[in-house]
Order: sequence, then C-alpha cells, then structure tokens
Amino acid sequence: MSVIQFESHKTSTQAWVAPQLAVIVPSYNERDNVALLYEKVTTALGGIPFEFIVVDDNSPDGTVGVVRELAQQHANVRAIRRIGRRGLSSAVIEGISSTSAPYFAVIDADLQHDEAILPTMLEMAMAGDDIVVGTRYGGEGSVGAGLSKAREAGSRFATLLSGILTGQGLSDPMSGFFLMRRDVFDQIAPSLSDEGFKILLDIIVSADRFHALRGKRLRIGEVPYTFRPRHAGESKMSPIVVVQFLGLIVSKLTRGLLPTSFLLFGLVGGFGVIVHMGTLWLAHERLSLDFVWAQTLATLVAMTFNFVLNNELTYANRKLRGWRYFTGLLTFYAVCSIGALANVSVASWIYAFDGQFYIAGLLGVLMSVVFNYSVTKVFTWR
Repeated sequence: MSVIQFESHKTSTQAWVAPQLAVIVPSYNERDNVALLYEKVTTALGGIPFEFIVVDDNSPDGTVGVVRELAQQHANVRAIRRIGRRGLSSAVIEGISSTSAPYFAVIDADLQHDEAILPTMLEMAMAGDDIVVGTRYGGEGSVGAGLSKAREAGSRFATLLSGILTGQGLSDPMSGFFLMRRDVFDQIAPSLSDEGFKILLDIIVSADRFHALRGKRLRIGEVPYTFRPRHAGESKMSPIVVVQFLGLIVSKLTRGLLPTSFLLFGLVGGFGVIVHMGTLWLAHERLSLDFVWAQTLATLVAMTFNFVLNNELTYANRKLRGWRYFTGLLTFYAVCSIGALANVSVASWIYAFDGQFYIAGLLGVLMSVVFNYSVTKVFTWR
C-alpha cells in the first residue's frame, strides 16, 4: 500500500470512541455461539460504546478463529487466546485486566444469559452500585428451561451455602452474569483466586471484606431475568466444577489461609490413602509379599492414582496433555521420590516396632503429603 493510499485509508476511518463498557466473554468450544452473542449484545446496548472481549482457552473447535473474523469486521471485538492454561475464573480476570473501560460485564458465551438487561445493569452501576448481578431467583427472575430439575436443586443448594459465606442478602450469588465498576475490581484483584468456575462469589466475599475494613458497605444491585436453554454446544458443568466450588467455599472461610488447590490436593491425597491402604492390604495380607515390598508397591500405585486425579481436579486449569502428560508423570514420580523414601523408611520402622501394618502405612503416607504438594506444584504443574 502506498503512502497516499495509506493516508486516504486513515481519513476514511471513523473516530475512535473510548468504550464505556467491556463485555467479557470466557469461552471454550463456543464457535457456534460467539457471533450470535455479539449481534445480540450490540442490539441490546444500542448507542452505548462497548468492547467485546472473548477470552478463549485454546478451544479445539476453532472458536478463536471465529472471533478473529468478527474482529476484522468490527473494531470493538478482541480475541485473547490462552495457551497452556484454563479455567473460567482466570479467564475472566485476564479479560478484565485487558480493558480500560470504567465498567465491565461478564456474560457466558452460550446465550443462556439475557443480554437485554445489560443497559439496566449499567445504569444501576453508574448510579452507585458496586456490583449488579443478573439473578434467576430474585423478583421475576426464573431458571426457565435453562436448568434441569437436578441442576436447579444443586444450584439452589449452592446458593444457600454461598449466602452463609457472604452474609449478603443476595438471591443468586452463583450467577455467572454480572456487571461492576472497574475501580472496585482493581481494589480486590490481588486477593482473587484464579482457580475454579465461580468468580462472582470470590469477588463478592473479597470486595465485602475490603469495604468492611474501611467502614464502608458493599452496594449490590440485582436485575431479574429468565435463564435460557443453551443455544449450541455442551455445558461445562461437571462433578469437578462442584468439587472446586466446595474447595473455594472452604478457602474463603479460612480467608485464603488454605488455598483451593491445597484443599483439592488434600482431598485427592485422602482418596490416595484409601488406595494405598487397599493395595497394601492386598499385597501384604492376601499375596503375602514382604512388608517392605508391599509398602513400596502401595506407594507407587497411590502416587500414580494421585497424579491422574490431581491432573483432572486440582490442576484442571493447567491440565497436562500429550507428551507433557507422561513427562509430568515422570516428574511427579521424581519429586515425590524423596517423600516416598521417607514414607517407606518411617513406615518400616514403625511396623518393626509394633507390627501393625495399617498404622505404619498410614503414618508413612501422611509424612509426605505436604512435601508432595509444595514440590509438585512447582515442578510438575508449573
């Protein structure tokens, strides 16, 4: 392109207008939804200047490619492709951190949230509310056809637990649809967890504590809407998400003293103890292996079990795949070997002292739990 052509192109473009609102859309395998969502958000916001930021966790279905095509046509569309990391909470935090808009909204890509209430939510935030939540349970809000009976029951139970934690009279703290002031988010961002899938709960608890320390009260508004069925694709809800949510609840109750990842690692370790003791019993009592060999075998089996489950649960946002899965397993074996040696040595000594194989095996396992968590977090799931 020549200089003259370039100058002509520059003069033909419209003047840039700073966005008043950033719409953050975390996504994974949503290629059939994002373009339609952009159209609906554009219609809903009318003349309100906004930017549409899709934070995609490297979806194999090509979601980011669809968003880039949109960005070629619309100047207010951006795609953030994350490689090697996953998770809704961390995606939302990254998307918010990338914008300079004074207000932002978080909305799912699956079209279950009603984008038509965004202008009302923005008005309430501009009028003084710190956070405005789209609620399915307050006022005229409804889950509609968006949740099965089982999932609705689970959602309401989670809402009850969340209410106990937050102490707020909030009808839908589990909502993934909310809008808030950017300056409020900036105050609490360092205290937020990047793990899990329910960031609103984390934001409310952190912001409420931040305001309370300064003698202020967090202002939360609600706008009811009807939850719609997913437009396309599959739901991301799973038992793993439920366990991560419970871990977040406990972590927040301890004011972050026990990180969610440590709690999940401990939970996996608890199941690992069962696997270890079961293997030890089978090898020593049924197969008549010498205790040292039985304990060694049980340790190896439990280590493998722990690696597999931690990769799926504790570090789901950094899940190892392909060749990294096997190198990670080898690393896990290597860094846990010191704890395993202490495990076998201590257990053998205790067994020789009192002859109770289950007590010896249990104490040997407990010796290495904290060490394994600290080291594998650095070297395996780095």
